[in-house]
Amino acid sequence: MRVRKITFPGHSDASLAARLDLPEGPIRATALFAHCFTCSKDIAGARRIAGRLAALGIAVLRFDFTGLGHSEGEFGNTGFSSNIADIVAAARWLADEGMAPQLLIGHSLGGAAAIAAAPELPELKALVTIGAPADPSHVLHNFGSSLAAVMEDGSATVELAGRPFEIRRDFVEDVRAARLDAALAKLRTALLVMHAPRDHVVGIENAAELFTAARHPKSFITLDDADHLLSRERDAEYAADVISAWSARYLDLAEEASADNAPEGVVRVAEADPAGFRQDVTVNGRHQIVADEPQALGGSDLGPSPYQLLSAGLGACTTMTIRMYARRRKIALTHVTCDVTHEKSHAADCEGCEANPGKIDVFHRRIRLSGDLDEETRQALLAIADKCPVHRTLHAQARIETELVQA
Repeated sequence: MRVRKITFPGHSDASLAARLDLPEGPIRATALFAHCFTCSKDIAGARRIAGRLAALGIAVLRFDFTGLGHSEGEFGNTGFSSNIADIVAAARWLADEGMAPQLLIGHSLGGAAAIAAAPELPELKALVTIGAPADPSHVLHNFGSSLAAVMEDGSATVELAGRPFEIRRDFVEDVRAARLDAALAKLRTALLVMHAPRDHVVGIENAAELFTAARHPKSFITLDDADHLLSRERDAEYAADVISAWSARYLDLAEEASADNAPEGVVRVAEADPAGFRQDVTVNGRHQIVADEPQALGGSDLGPSPYQLLSAGLGACTTMTIRMYARRRKIALTHVTCDVTHEKSHAADCEGCEANPGKIDVFHRRIRLSGDLDEETRQALLAIADKCPVHRTLHAQARIETELVQA
């Protein structure tokens, strides 16, 4: 994805720092990401979710709240109400740029703020919360014994996640007064609640309260043994998978431009992990796949390898071709499967491979046919497998044309 560093005025006119993650192709929709309490826009989970959505053609704005990260302003002057106002300010900036957000994602306290802000965003179609509290005052348990000092002295320094923050009495009173019931009742968007049962920061019971209070359409997805910050790569990847698949059902995604010489559209591959081999693959703007390599080869094994994808194409085309033939001939084929393996083989070991000296690629298919079929019919179906277009493509000499385009 392409990333633009931008700033926009927050609730107090302080300049807020943001990253706008842009798709490689045209923008089909826009999302807004609100991070957790004292976090920043650059946490791993936010980056991965933004990357996956960008691969689908969805631009994502993730920003630092007032006084956090690279944003201006005093954190001590902020509260839950200001977080809501910052989300609304971010949405208005996007709208002014012609990219009003259809999707809003909020993590932890940012999720609670996203719920409260949602009724003020007219173009919003879908809302996602990740580890969000049902009661914003839940955040106060992080203050421990310092809470008494804040209330007694008007302010105190509280250590959160190993960093000191000035917390004022106004913040405590603001978050205690906050309620999500009214916002949930007014919510007119689809809601996805994501939560980990083992989340020790915000308990799973919060997800149950949010889900129960919300109207349909609503969905719940467990994040199993993920931690609150989705710090493990596989947990962030799973959340990104679910959000991208779920949100596509509700968003008004602009159609991908088509070309006369590409009847099946464009398969776009974008690097997702520069340190490894993970790639985001989007097929004609509709379907998503992650490609990767095994850990033994330096990958993270979060998706099939390129050769496995090639094998999948051969296998799928084989079973489709057999089914189409059986359907036309009214053959009693009840089920067909095709296992495909790939290997390199020396040309000397293969008949008819004189034109390709050295090692050649060998795809081995094992086809299973179920149904009331005699041997002659089975052999006819087996023969038709070699007529599949992908089989023919792999047997033929294809031409690959490559050009460098402007980034």
